[in-house]
Amino acid sequence: MISMTDGAKPLRVGVVGLGVMGKNHARVLDELPGVTLVGVADPDGVQVEFVTSRLGCAGFSTLDALMDAGIDALTIAAPTQLHTQIALQAIARGIHVLIEKPIAQTVEDGQRILDAASRAGLTLMVGHVERFNPAVQSIKQALAGEDILSIQITRVGPFPPRMSDIGVVIDLAVHDIDLIRWFTGSEIQDIQPQTNSIHAAREDIALLQFRTVSGVLAHINTNWLTPFKARTVHVATRNKYITGDLITRQVTECFDYKPDGSYSMRHLSVAYAEPLRAELVAFIDAVRTGKAPAVLGTDGLASLDIAMRCLGDRGQSAPKLAAAGE
Repeated sequence: MISMTDGAKPLRVGVVGLGVMGKNHARVLDELPGVTLVGVADPDGVQVEFVTSRLGCAGFSTLDALMDAGIDALTIAAPTQLHTQIALQAIARGIHVLIEKPIAQTVEDGQRILDAASRAGLTLMVGHVERFNPAVQSIKQALAGEDILSIQITRVGPFPPRMSDIGVVIDLAVHDIDLIRWFTGSEIQDIQPQTNSIHAAREDIALLQFRTVSGVLAHINTNWLTPFKARTVHVATRNKYITGDLITRQVTECFDYKPDGSYSMRHLSVAYAEPLRAELVAFIDAVRTGKAPAVLGTDGLASLDIAMRCLGDRGQSAPKLAAAGE
């Protein structure tokens, strides 16, 4: 729930980048109490007209024009290669920012964003929206106090025509790298990646194996070769085996193992909520209260660093990242 004291002014927010995700950002922000969607910005006038005609907000062709309209916070849903430039411009104007994953195109650029936000004392949150999936949150709750042994995540589907400059590791696997860190509360230490390009210019299939500092073994299977979407999580602990379907949002827990091989099983409660709405509510609340956001800039940077290492292109490593969940 958004924190808002009596008489508080509505938070003035803008959206830059009007692809599929940016349009959804605008839709959700327009619905949130205590928030005024000041406007949206994109160089594509058709997309600007599409959004403004439906939401009644202002539309701009440039980021500067949007910021000149007076905004307190900005959500960045522009192409990844523009994240750094946009974020630094906004931070220089004293504007809080939420950046869609990945935080930047390189670890070095991501660190520049973190440093700028820290110096300015502004809220910086990274849009790892899968953390807000109710099925993922149900799994997280079931793992509380458990000794996690292994995590297996499958995230596959058909090739997305919108994709051109990145492959499955940055587009898809970075979600699950973040989830592994979040579930375990531990950094990823050992990486054994296998990638290949079958139909795309960049990698379109990846099998990634990890070991965390805490000793958890993890595996990510991701590709753009499967004709249907699948998003599943399997977690083994010393006492439980948890399976979750992130699309149907069904989570099952096996427990109470017996010497004869029998066990008990139950379906876990999963809330009904739109992940993006929960994410944006968390961002707005962090801006209002000044508390640490749900997904820190260091979280986004750590996940990008691991993804780049999987591709053999680490760039400049981030200096001493905070532990997951801190």
